[in-house]
Amino acid sequence: MQRFLFALAVLLFAPFANAQEIAPDALVKSVSQEVLEIIRKDRDIQSGNTRKTIDLVETKVLPHFDFVRMTALAMGPNWRRATPDQQKVLTDQFRVLLVRTYSTALSSYKNHTIDYKPLRAQPGDTDVVVKSEVKQPGQQAVTIDYSMEKTAASWKVYDVAVGGVSLVTTYRDTFTNEVRQGGIDGLIKSLNEKNRQLETAEKK
Repeated sequence: MQRFLFALAVLLFAPFANAQEIAPDALVKSVSQEVLEIIRKDRDIQSGNTRKTIDLVETKVLPHFDFVRMTALAMGPNWRRATPDQQKVLTDQFRVLLVRTYSTALSSYKNHTIDYKPLRAQPGDTDVVVKSEVKQPGQQAVTIDYSMEKTAASWKVYDVAVGGVSLVTTYRDTFTNEVRQGGIDGLIKSLNEKNRQLETAEKK
């Protein structure tokens, strides 16, 4: 369930004209409605077309996520122990993992509704949390909170908390265990293997 909801959270971000000029909560609301409308109308996505879903994630979602910061947060202190080349590989593999892991849950999104909470921020703030609540008929509502930072280009998401559970914190535990067992290269190998398994599953 958490994976399913995070997939929804991730896919609520798509390119939006002059996004850097829009308040982060307004951006979330505008973009999420646009993306959900695409999902509701696209029969291929609803039927589980993996390639089309991945293309949607690649073109609509990734520009709004800071994967370098996400990977660094998920790595914790081990990030500083990685070489620049290892950091790049880790970021690339983590990005692929998130895209492949969460791109398969789109087919059931057409009945979701989203409530947006007032943004608690001061003028000039460059780091905010945008809070929302996802509802589906017959199920308990779940909170989705987006940690966002204002960069020179636009607002970027660097963490998502679903039901109070942080994405980067969840992966930090996993990554720490992997590094403890096999070092940085062991973690890279593990991520690469997981991505190969997901790619193989997509082709079946």
